[in-house]
Amino acid sequence: MVVSSFFADIFKSNVLNNGLLPVQVSDDFLSGIFETVEADPKAQFEVDLESQTIKNLKTGVAVKFDINPYKKECLLNGYDDIDFLLSLKEEIIAFERA
Repeated sequence: MVVSSFFADIFKSNVLNNGLLPVQVSDDFLSGIFETVEADPKAQFEVDLESQTIKNLKTGVAVKFDINPYKKECLLNGYDDIDFLLSLKEEIIAFERA
């Protein structure tokens, strides 16, 4: 439904802006997560932002997830929008001089 997708997009944008990583996975992988946690509440999962994967360490099953490259760079470097611009200060100055 378009309305729920609209709110999901807003939520995703908000959590990314707050330094959290929303990960969308398939229904099958999510079911595996629930089964694993039900069997072992202390089960662990590995989220690797650089390789864009989430792995169920109990089963070894891993899947890739999508993320906007800009938001990925911000999360990896701990940047908000202003920090990102400041990281480009030298490039901005060089562009303005050209």
